[in-house]
Amino acid sequence: MERRRILITNDDGISSPGLFKLAKAASVFGDVTVVAPDGERSGISHCFTYKNPIKGRKVDDYGLPGVEAYALDGTPADCVRIGVLKIMDRKPDFVFAGINAGYNIASDIQYSGTIGAVMEASFQGIAATAFSKGGKKSDELIDRYLEKLIEEQLNIPYVKGCARNINFPDCSLEECRGILRDVKVSDDDFYRDEYSLEEDGEGGLSFMVSQKRNWKGTEGTDLYAILNDYISEGPVYNIR
Repeated sequence: MERRRILITNDDGISSPGLFKLAKAASVFGDVTVVAPDGERSGISHCFTYKNPIKGRKVDDYGLPGVEAYALDGTPADCVRIGVLKIMDRKPDFVFAGINAGYNIASDIQYSGTIGAVMEASFQGIAATAFSKGGKKSDELIDRYLEKLIEEQLNIPYVKGCARNINFPDCSLEECRGILRDVKVSDDDFYRDEYSLEEDGEGGLSFMVSQKRNWKGTEGTDLYAILNDYISEGPVYNIR
């Protein structure tokens, strides 16, 4: 296979083990540049910075031969924009984001900085895929399937307004039932969040979310796949 130019980012930060693992696996197939936030930016969606300068540094000791890495104080979408428009000397062939610590499935994807990054890549006319995992047991599946999935993604043609999304279930290799491809993003009633309220007696109010999920997914969706110990793979759309 022809070697590709690949840009990699995430929302967990430049020091994330998942980012390093993704960059290492991608480097088998292409020339990799890493541009990631300097710290965690989870839940920031497709936010980008336009009223303030974005500062950063080149990471000279990233630890992967031939891979240039940069840490920025911006968002994942900022990292894609700056990577594509300024750091890389020409447009990458592909953008990968992840590997996110925690699923990006169902209505969660609208809040995810990881998904925001691949949505930005799609806006820039670049094919892109987000990777996420459920927990520690997912690492067995990542070790077994990651390179195979990367190779498959590199052969999927770019579709305007579309990126791809892959989630590894939190189960052992023996428990995993395989890969469900082209699953839909679940529109099941996933969120059932509540907020607590505290008052300070001086007119101040403090709200804190209590995150609750409804772990029931319709067959053919990403949520169903994860609940049934499948790796989920499917499209996410910017514009339909």
